[in-house]
Amino acid sequence: MTTSITSSYTSAQTNVAGLGNGTDFNALIDGLVKAETVHITRLESWKKEWDDKVEQFQTLNTKMLSLKTSLEGLDTMDSFMVKAVSTTDSSALTATADSTAQVSTHSVIIGQLAQNDILTTTSGVSLLTTSVMTTTSNISFTYAGNTITLSNISAGTTLTGLVNFINNNALCSGKVKATTIYDGSIYHLQIYGLGQGDANQVTLVSTGALVFQPAGFTNTQNAQSAHIKVDGYPAGAASWLSRDSNTVTDVVPGVTMNLKQANSNASLQIGISTDTAAVKENIKTFVAQVNEVRTLIKNMTKVDTTDAKNPQGSILTGNYAVQMISTQLKDICADKGLGFNYYNVSGSTITGDYFSSLSQLGISTEADQSSVNNGLLVLDDTVLDSALASNPDSVAKLFAADFLGESDSSNFSYLSHIGGTTKAGSYEVSITTNGSGIASATINGHAAGIDGWRITGAYGYDEAGLVIQLDNQSLNSTMTGTVNLKQGKAGELIDKLKELTSKTSGPLHILEENYGDITNSIDDKIERETTRIANLKKMLQDKYAKLDALLGQLNQQQTQLTSAIDQLTK
Repeated sequence: MTTSITSSYTSAQTNVAGLGNGTDFNALIDGLVKAETVHITRLESWKKEWDDKVEQFQTLNTKMLSLKTSLEGLDTMDSFMVKAVSTTDSSALTATADSTAQVSTHSVIIGQLAQNDILTTTSGVSLLTTSVMTTTSNISFTYAGNTITLSNISAGTTLTGLVNFINNNALCSGKVKATTIYDGSIYHLQIYGLGQGDANQVTLVSTGALVFQPAGFTNTQNAQSAHIKVDGYPAGAASWLSRDSNTVTDVVPGVTMNLKQANSNASLQIGISTDTAAVKENIKTFVAQVNEVRTLIKNMTKVDTTDAKNPQGSILTGNYAVQMISTQLKDICADKGLGFNYYNVSGSTITGDYFSSLSQLGISTEADQSSVNNGLLVLDDTVLDSALASNPDSVAKLFAADFLGESDSSNFSYLSHIGGTTKAGSYEVSITTNGSGIASATINGHAAGIDGWRITGAYGYDEAGLVIQLDNQSLNSTMTGTVNLKQGKAGELIDKLKELTSKTSGPLHILEENYGDITNSIDDKIERETTRIANLKKMLQDKYAKLDALLGQLNQQQTQLTSAIDQLTK
């Protein structure tokens, strides 16, 4: 009879190879250890769920920041309310208009263009490197009536050196420049004033040891102001509106005219209109950008109801922070604009704003749950086109009013506010005067500060920093009304997005930090479990190794006894 015994036991690093009876203890230990690692697998799966949520938060945060950036290009009237300007002769006159320009036409006559003063030497030198200062000397001249003296110009200074000396001198900065002009045989020195207009004349007083004396300079271009007439004003052939620049910004409100060519006998026409196509494109951009965020949230939180008995949520279905963000952004688009009031006509009295909510412009949230656009903004082109045709300025205000202050009372007017402090909204104002001036005043029921005929909203309230001017200074009277500080939907969304994406107080940031704490805790649990299972495996290896050794001894004894018995029976 032959018995095979196979075993391996090493105390330093336990290894159980198996016993003579064919049992594979390594496989047995691996199975036991694998059963224990199920908890680690669950922890790792749990951690991945939290990590995936954080990744989704970061994706949503990035998308909201992108929306904020897009809206920042639409949050002022000038960027949103596009005005187009046409001219009958663009070679003579061009123009641009901002949002304040009224739709209108104007006639313009350009009598002369503004130009700067230029003095040029009648004589010259053959080379730029020719010395033009015989001894160290000074040069004096006047510009716009002020005397400028350039001192200690070295003897032997060349024409190029003199030009550089003038142009690099702080006394000349923004006032005069020097250059040279070559007529084909000699170089002439030119000194010219930088400002246009009648008053910006350059006059040489003294040229010292310069080879060109004051009498040797010719006024080759005389400083003069631009002369124009707008809509026939001013009347009279010799009467003109005078400006010291060919860019005229203060004649027609909101319109910048660029004068290019004078012709006192020609009347040019400029036409100002609202570019409704561009305004509509801005509105479409607004809707599209908002819908990108809405679509992302929709996909992150959707519920798959393919199996009606077992609907499956998405990774952020039911997440409070995401629901809060979605609700707040939707509320802004659905609610009346901050500082806006519903339009009302009572007899000859009109109050409120022509448009005060996006729904009046054909923009609403799709409520049909069967529609692929459910939950997204939808745009009714017919309604929007009608709104743009009837009152494009009011359309633009609803999107882009930038803290536009208005009073509904003729007794007092909005004066100013503090950016970043005063909140947009509607404020009820009450002002009482006595025999010497304003006796008391409140804004939204809160006592306001009084300074002469002005009142200021108190700090600690939304109206903080709002300044209102009392125009009706009747004594012993009480005057009430409302001051509206309007903010368009683009600006309102920008402010909300700043709040939601804040790296310190934004809900996604707070949750990301909280989830980070959770995943760190899970990592600690995984580490503890890993250590426990490693210890368990070591214990099992030690235990079965000892068993292996014991059974090996017993097998050896059995073999010896069997051999002894065999000897006795012979």
